[in-house]
Amino acid sequence: MNRTVDFLKYFAPFSLVLFLIQFFIMQSLSEKIVFFYPAWSIYLFNVITTFLIYLLLTYINKNFSTYTGFTFLGLSFFKMMIAVVFLIPFIKSHIADPLIDVASFFIPYFLFLVFETYFAIRLINRG
Repeated sequence: MNRTVDFLKYFAPFSLVLFLIQFFIMQSLSEKIVFFYPAWSIYLFNVITTFLIYLLLTYINKNFSTYTGFTFLGLSFFKMMIAVVFLIPFIKSHIADPLIDVASFFIPYFLFLVFETYFAIRLINRG
């Protein structure tokens, strides 16, 4: 439980600051660009998946510590597959200029992945 609270102390502000930055950027560009996904749905996806992955990693680390790294790799792959499913409506929409929408999803996705990786490495190093 202590590891989860420690994680949340950093995760909540990280998520909130990134969300606010992207939300205001998207708002300022909304007169010129119509985004396929709103910022809240992108961050809801990232926050839920990152938090669930961390909870599973702490459980595996507590009970089967030698498998934490493999679990992280498997869960990251699973998260990637879920991201593809999340993006299927966007992929099927045939938007003329998809680059901005792709960036609006994948920039936060990779920032959350870096955050997740940092805390997974901390878990592995603590044993």
